[in-house]
Amino acid sequence: MEKQSEEHSFVRALGLFDGTMLVVGSMIGSGIFIVSSDIVRQVGSAGWLIAIWIVTAIVTMIAAVSYGELSAMFPNAGGQYVYLKEAYNKLVAFLFGWSFFAVIQTGTIAAVGVAFSKFAAYLYSPVSDKHILFSAGSFSLNAAQLVSIGTIVLLTYINSRGVKDSKILQTVLTIIKILSLFGLIIFGFTLAAKADIWNANWANAWSPRSFDLKAGVWSAIGGKALVSGIAAAMVGSLFSSDAWNGVTFIAGEIKNPQRNVGLSLFLGTFIVSLIYILANIMYVAVLPLQQIATAADDRVAVAAAQPVFGAQGTIVIAVMIMVSTFACNNGLIMAGARVYYTMAKDRLFFKKAGVLNRFEVPAWALWIQCFWASALCLTGKYGDLLDFVIIIVLIFYILTIIGIFILRKKMPDADRPYKAFGYPFLPSVYIVVATAICIALLIFKTSTCGWGVAIMLAGIPIYYITKKVEKV
Repeated sequence: MEKQSEEHSFVRALGLFDGTMLVVGSMIGSGIFIVSSDIVRQVGSAGWLIAIWIVTAIVTMIAAVSYGELSAMFPNAGGQYVYLKEAYNKLVAFLFGWSFFAVIQTGTIAAVGVAFSKFAAYLYSPVSDKHILFSAGSFSLNAAQLVSIGTIVLLTYINSRGVKDSKILQTVLTIIKILSLFGLIIFGFTLAAKADIWNANWANAWSPRSFDLKAGVWSAIGGKALVSGIAAAMVGSLFSSDAWNGVTFIAGEIKNPQRNVGLSLFLGTFIVSLIYILANIMYVAVLPLQQIATAADDRVAVAAAQPVFGAQGTIVIAVMIMVSTFACNNGLIMAGARVYYTMAKDRLFFKKAGVLNRFEVPAWALWIQCFWASALCLTGKYGDLLDFVIIIVLIFYILTIIGIFILRKKMPDADRPYKAFGYPFLPSVYIVVATAICIALLIFKTSTCGWGVAIMLAGIPIYYITKKVEKV
């Protein structure tokens, strides 16, 4: 097996455009079609809604351009795992890899797969989660879970056949989703926007309120309640804007990675941020805040599409989300396996994950990721996973960006083809803002975010057990 590993190596087959499409495709899943309903319920005004998306965009782009320095320094497979190992040590890197496999990447893949099946049910009702196929005690298997797992298995198979096929699929589907979203935004503004709705929504733009969905009433909020509302609201916007760092994981397959990885990060996050902000401005122009807050199953995009496309609005959005989530999972599946590959090379993951197959991809890593993501689909706990995944993601983003400062001192003479934009000011801004968000989440969403931190810390004994086994 070692011989096989030496014979195969990653192929640099992805250019700047491919890298940018991977960033965009991985970021845009189902969030932009859904989470704005919950944001409005938490903060209750057009001004706060748009402000949260703008802050999310700024924070995400600062992180992305900061990562550009690290990606240029270490243009190899593994991305963030490698950066953490170089800046800190193997333990910190392992905690990231452990969390990445246990919750972050696999939990996201499971949730995106479920979103695909949920909207597929609009087109073909027998694949809904209400269609129970098997039941035994507290466990039940429904058709939606099988569809979710089926898409994950299919995309894993495509990725196991080489980076070329998955690259083409990613690029085509991402272009379709970008054009579809811009189409929805443009048609929304031109065909469905109404001055009276717009004016009413902006009349009290900075008067924060919370909405009780069960009671159907609004309540003014301020102080601690406002901070809690903003923290809860940003879980959705930040999660919808996550997965931009996937291109760093596949740096070993990017042409001229010193230039193209960082540029892909900037272009990709800029495109997505622009789409997200415009989409939310369109929602406010088309729908009253009450309707955004009470959209059925939080499907705000469906509610916005109905004035544009009439009764067919639900079908249009269902197809858009299916394309969007399929492309999103393709990018997540492609990128995630490269982290496990790099961990295996450090003897911190299953040995076979560090072997490339005849198509020059880590097939074993892809399939173990597939297995665990599919298991998460079956547990039905993916909703809880998403709630506390964001705290782990933010903690490692903070540590990675602090790593830029550490590496400037640790490796002052290292080749840096690109330096973090706005250093040290902008990276410092990200660290402060992201830390404040983490603290707020731990205070106001302790039950879920606390579990997220617990899962991350559970990796410490696992790391030392792994090290002991290695010595035996």
